[in-house]
Amino acid sequence: MNTFQTAVKFFQDCGLFIYPSILIMALGVAIAIERFVFLSKARNQNRKVWSQVLPMLQKGQFRDAQGVTANSDAAVGKIVHYGLDRMQSPGRREDFDAAMEEGMMEIVPRLEKRTHYIATFANVITLVGLLGTIIGLIKGFTAVAQVNPAEKAELLSASISIAMNNTAFALMVAIPFLLIHAFLQAKTSEIVDGLEAAKISFLNLVQRIRAEQAAASAAR
Repeated sequence: MNTFQTAVKFFQDCGLFIYPSILIMALGVAIAIERFVFLSKARNQNRKVWSQVLPMLQKGQFRDAQGVTANSDAAVGKIVHYGLDRMQSPGRREDFDAAMEEGMMEIVPRLEKRTHYIATFANVITLVGLLGTIIGLIKGFTAVAQVNPAEKAELLSASISIAMNNTAFALMVAIPFLLIHAFLQAKTSEIVDGLEAAKISFLNLVQRIRAEQAAASAAR
């Protein structure tokens, strides 16, 4: 029996409860792929935009930086744009910080969106597998009670084997799901930490340039 036939027999032996488990697995895999692509794209966009904007901010070219961030879909571009918009009116560092924090509150939920479903699916598919196992065992013991005593051991062994397939499949899906969830959470945290670092760098640059401009004006 080759691998494909073994897999087909495994699924056939699991009974009806394998179908909701497969559906949950498909949904979890789809979300995991979508989140991985989204987060990878977001990280690359943030690095690209920040590498463009940072030299402008360091030179005090705020209007040029505003032009770049205004047309950017990157998270860091949106946050910097919030800060640059707030600079149009006088304010303290705390005012700029609050404006950029508002941008963070809008962006971070998008980064974290749907990731928590993967951990939920891992828990649900484990419970579905256990339920399939219990139902299988109940059917097995019910069937054993109605057969010849000589056949009981063989039938009971086969029933238990079939019932345990549900738990085995559930665990084979749930364990990778938990690892994928941890990986995506770490990836999201990395992006959020990068946004926080960019926000602090922006505030420090603005504060330094404004102080230099104020000192130059006082010297005149």
